[in-house]
Amino acid sequence: MKRHYIPVTASVPGVNESQVAFLRKAVRTALAAEGVDFPCEVDILVTDDREIHALNRESRQVDKPTDVLSFPAFDLRPGELPGPEDADPGTGLVPLGDVMISLEHVAAQAKEYGHSTRRELVYLTVHSVLHLLGYDHVDEGPMKAQMREREEVILARMGVIARPSGGEDCS
Repeated sequence: MKRHYIPVTASVPGVNESQVAFLRKAVRTALAAEGVDFPCEVDILVTDDREIHALNRESRQVDKPTDVLSFPAFDLRPGELPGPEDADPGTGLVPLGDVMISLEHVAAQAKEYGHSTRRELVYLTVHSVLHLLGYDHVDEGPMKAQMREREEVILARMGVIARPSGGEDCS
């Protein structure tokens, strides 16, 4: 079977090959946990607060930086998946969407929650992949609880403990 294609681009210094490999592992683990068994593409950009602020303002009309932005290619609900028929005919890959992570927010939030930047980076990556797959947390109700439960399952599969509750910016 063709593997997932997960290009990782960094527009800021400080992203090494080990982090890139860990990001890809986080995406693959999240996709496997959600039953994505067809080859797909998830593009990741690691950037800074300035760049993510500009995109947040442009795309969501929110005039502040954030930790992570997700741009799903499909309008899905949790548990719903695109199919192989949605694959790009040129690549054979289903394009799930784009992820943009602010390395500055990663560092600040890791410090705030008292854990490593690596752990925060993997949390935000898993969080964002779930957004690409239709999960959301627009309220404090069942949708948010469902998303948190899936994050915890995926992070546990990676041997990472979940972030303390209440800790999220992506607004």
